[in-house]
Parts: sequence; C-alpha cells; structure tokens
Amino acid sequence: MSRLCGIALVAIAVLVPVVVNGQGSKEQLAQYHFNNGEFRQAIEIAEPLYKKTNNKYYYQMLYRSYMALENYKEAERLVEGRMKKAPSELYLYVDLGKIAAVKKDAKKKQKAYDEALGKMKYDQRQITELVDAFVAANEYDYAARCYLKARELTKNKFLYFNELASIYGATGNYEAMTKEYLDLLEGSPGSMNSVQVSLQRNLSQATGTELADGLRRALVSKIQKEPSNQTWLQMMIWFSLQEKDFEFAMTQAKAVDARFPENGGELVLKVSDIAKANENYEVAEQGYNHLLKKGTEGPLYPTALVCLLNVKWLKVDRNYSMTPKEYKSLKADYEKAITSLGKTVETVQLMRNYAQLTAYYGNEVQTAADILYDALEIPKLPASQASEVKLELGDLMLFAGEIWDASLLYMQVEKANKNDMIGAQAKLRNARLSYFTNEFEWAKSQLEVLRSATSKLIANDAMELSLLISDNLEDDSTYTMLELYAAADLLLYRNMLDSAWNAFDNIEHRTLSHPILDDVLMQKAKIRLKQGRYSEADELLQKLINFYGDGLLGDDALMMSAELNENHLGNKKRAKEQYEKILLEHPTSLYTEQSRKRYDKLKKE
Repeated sequence: MSRLCGIALVAIAVLVPVVVNGQGSKEQLAQYHFNNGEFRQAIEIAEPLYKKTNNKYYYQMLYRSYMALENYKEAERLVEGRMKKAPSELYLYVDLGKIAAVKKDAKKKQKAYDEALGKMKYDQRQITELVDAFVAANEYDYAARCYLKARELTKNKFLYFNELASIYGATGNYEAMTKEYLDLLEGSPGSMNSVQVSLQRNLSQATGTELADGLRRALVSKIQKEPSNQTWLQMMIWFSLQEKDFEFAMTQAKAVDARFPENGGELVLKVSDIAKANENYEVAEQGYNHLLKKGTEGPLYPTALVCLLNVKWLKVDRNYSMTPKEYKSLKADYEKAITSLGKTVETVQLMRNYAQLTAYYGNEVQTAADILYDALEIPKLPASQASEVKLELGDLMLFAGEIWDASLLYMQVEKANKNDMIGAQAKLRNARLSYFTNEFEWAKSQLEVLRSATSKLIANDAMELSLLISDNLEDDSTYTMLELYAAADLLLYRNMLDSAWNAFDNIEHRTLSHPILDDVLMQKAKIRLKQGRYSEADELLQKLINFYGDGLLGDDALMMSAELNENHLGNKKRAKEQYEKILLEHPTSLYTEQSRKRYDKLKKE
C-alpha cells in the first residue's frame, strides 16, 4: 500500500506543480494555470506577486488574463496603474488602445496610439518595445511610424532601413519597401550586395508581379534621371537576371562596358556565365564573343575563349548530333585555342572537351588519346584533375574496345580516391565495364555498394544499372536476353550506331514480353537522336511512355521527349505537356526542378 502511495505522489508531482513556500514555485504555478487557460486561478496567484514586485512579467500575465476573460475594466485599471509607476514604458499605451479596439472605441484607440508616438524619444529599448507592441497588435502603420520618428529625432535617414523595409514587405507595400532599398543604395552604394540579397528573398516570396513590376519601374526612372550612375545600371542588370531576361541583361552589360571600359568587361562575363548556367547558350556566346573582340591583350580574353568553346561543346552535347562541317569547324576552333593558350592547368578542361569531341563525334580515337596523355604531362597538375583525365582516358579505351586498359585506369583512379566522389565514379565505371563483359553478379555487388553513395547522381545511376541486371534474371537463372542487350549497349557506347540498332532490333523481335523491352526502346531512341532522326526518336520515346510510363524509365523518356520537342521539333506545346507530366506524375524525379523551370518559361512565351 505504501508503495502505491509513493507512486501516486510522484505522478502528482510530475503532472501538477506542488505549492511550496517561495516565490519561484508560485510563479511556476501561475504560469501553469495561464498556459492551461485557467485565467482566474492565474490572476489569483499573480496579482499579489505583481503588487509586491511590480514585475513586468506578472503585469503581462495579468493583462492577458483579464483580456481573455473580457474583464476590460480591470485590464484598463491595471494598465493605467502601471502607467503612473512606469511612464517610460510606452507599450502600455498600445495595451490601452487594444482595450479600446475590442470595445470598438476607435477614437480612444487612436488617441492612445498617437500619444505613445508623441512621447517616444530616441531610446533603442523603448523603440523596440513599442514597435513589438504595435506589430503584435497588427498595427504595422504605427510600427513604421516609430522608425520614421526615430529618423527625425536622429536626423539619420538610413536608420532602421532593414526593419522598415521588412514591415513594408510584410504588408505588401512594395513601393515603400523598394524606395527604402533604393534610397539606401543612393547614399551607400557599397551596400549593394546586402540590398540584392534582401530583394531577392522578397521577389522569391512574392505571389504576384506587383513587386517585380514596381522595382522595374523604379530602376528605369533612376536610370533615366542618372544615366551614368553605375549603381542603377548594375541593379537593372541584376534585376533582369532575376527575371531570367538574359537578352536585356546582356544589352545592359554591354552598354555599361562601352561606357566604363576601365571595368574590363567583368559584368559582361558575369551575365554570360549566368546565362550559360541557365542553358541560354545564345546569350552566353554573344557575351563571350564581345569580350574576345577586345583583342588578345584584353584581361578576360583567355577566360572568354575557354568559356566560348565550352558553350559550343555544351550545345553539341545537348543537340545529340552534328554535321561533318560543324565538326570540322569546331575542331579547328579547339585546336586554335589550345595553340594560342597552351597546354596548362587552366586549359585542361578545354583539352578534355577536345578529346571528347574528336573521339565521340569524329571517331579520331588516337587524336583524343594523345591530347589526354598530354594533359597528364602538364607540370603541377592537381591530383584531382589528373584522376578526372584518367577516367576520361579509361572511357576512351573502352570506346576503342581496349577493355583491359580501361579497367586498369578505372582501378587506379578508384584506389587513389577511395573516399572521394571521383573514386565512386571510377567504381561505377568499372561496374559498368563488368556489365558490358557479362560479369553481371560482380557488377551487381559493386553497384549495391554505390547505391548509398553521397552523390545522388552516382547513386541513381548505380541503382538503374543494378535494377537492369536484377530485373532481367530469367526463370532458369540465366541472363540470355541481358547478354544480348549488354552486347548491343556496348556497340552503342562505341558509337557503332547501325550495328547497335540491328542488335537492339533483334532483341525486340525475339520476344513480345520481357522486362528488358523498355530499356531496348530507350536505347533505340538514343540511336535515332545521335543520327539526328528526331521525329523517329520521339515516336520511340512516346511508345515507351505509353507502355512503360510508370516504370523506372518513364521520367527519362518524358524529359528526353520534352527537350526534343522544345529544341529540335519546334513543338513547344508538346514540350510543355511533357514537362508538366513529369511534375504531376513523377514529383520525386531528378528532373523535377529542371522541368519546373522550363515549364514556367514555356508558359510565359
């Protein structure tokens, strides 16, 4: 029995604070009742404590309790009593105004608020308390007026600009918010970065176009009044980039470069880089060419040349195919650039792109191998870059059919980068090589390890290949169809397109039903893409979507189809529909963010 009593006492002690001697425990009990909505009990305990200490904490508890109980007479008596004892606590006028507001006495409320504002001095603590009180009462206009009066008192027109801008932004007064930021920039151009960060946050959170439209009008007005003011020109370029209006941003950047040549074209380079990152290759090319026209002595000439060729390579890579004439022209551009800039650490990426171009588009394997070996001989080449070059050299060996040499290079890179992402890349490539050579069980064991890789892209690629192997184990525990598929896949990797097509076609005709058929359709579509037969490629992708749309390759097929229609077939409507399907039917896809951006862009056109 005594044991049960002990347990009961412990439970009570945990659930309800025990009243013992001492102010601390009474405070806890008052807070306990207040938190549980037991306002009368809270008042009963807090009232004598307040009379004894005049503590603000007990005042607030009593005020809120009276207001919750709608005992406005006692609430008013409490506020007025504290006003006499603490006349500098101006938030009390807001508390008084709130009582008047619930009693629907608008004149008394306004009088209380105006009186608080009239008594305000430049005291940071007092101002903070008063502003917090107005914000809590949803009186944002009065909160803003507090900050504005502080400016009057100190004659500092930039005081509290962040706080004021935040209030204006929260209430949708974008015109006033924009004015705050631009006024600050006018007096302090060095604050541009912080202003841009704040505006970017507001632009991303705004639901309509009111803020963007207002900011554009304000900047245009500033530029018209001060056409030589770099601050407004740079802000307009920044704003245009936020709005993805790369054409206008580039026009402005070039204008700034012409007017202020001493800047060396830094703005043009910045706009070009951002356009490239957003896959607007035409604007990026335009900017890099502008910098190249300044001549080889220009400080940005080497950077612009490397970037321009990188853009040209990205366009080729995106377009899937190129004519012999286009190949010859681009190859010449690369050779000229490498001769001009030399083979250095800074031009390694240029050399790698040149190797990919000559090998995979020109079938000049030896030329590609030579340039990669040259890259490895560059003095003081960082180990990470050397590993990347070796990976590409391994890919090249595999492309040439030198299986053992490729595997050796992959193993070297993996061993030298065991805990790095590039090591995981090498392991993935070696697993793929094992798959090509029909060592499926070994490949699968390596891929299982990689499925937990830090890089989402590596983990996803490993999962796809692992599932390809697992899903195609046949009833008799053999991989007959997968062996045929892997052989065809290797032909495709080696760019032997006609042979690969026939091999995949043969698989498709051998069976009417097999898990590997969706993969066969995907690879056939890729072959047609490489051959520039885009309509046929889109038909194959649509067939895959129709029959296997809910499978692993569904989102890949939709993305490829969308890009085909947007970039090659000129069917923007169909492209938009395919992007939308990714968003609706594959919300966890790796392509979701990219699809959303492109869908929004097409929707505006």
